[in-house]
Amino acid sequence: MGRKKQGNGRDSNSKRLGTKVFGSQIVKPGYIIVRQKGTKVLPGKGVGIGKDFTIFSLIEGVIKFSEKRGKKVVNVIGFSK
Repeated sequence: MGRKKQGNGRDSNSKRLGTKVFGSQIVKPGYIIVRQKGTKVLPGKGVGIGKDFTIFSLIEGVIKFSEKRGKKVVNVIGFSK
């Protein structure tokens, strides 16, 4: 007696999105700060954005999250020398 499964019986791998480094933590250049689909979090000063919308640090410093026009913005405040 055959029994049909619900759905297609397959499941996709998790994409491991989200914030990887939180506010007030220290980062070095190249550290991934946020992995996301689309621009849920916008890049600010001291950070770059990849073609897959990954936000990463360009300088060494401390992470600071803020809000601008209703969107989250992440900045890296560099250490003064």
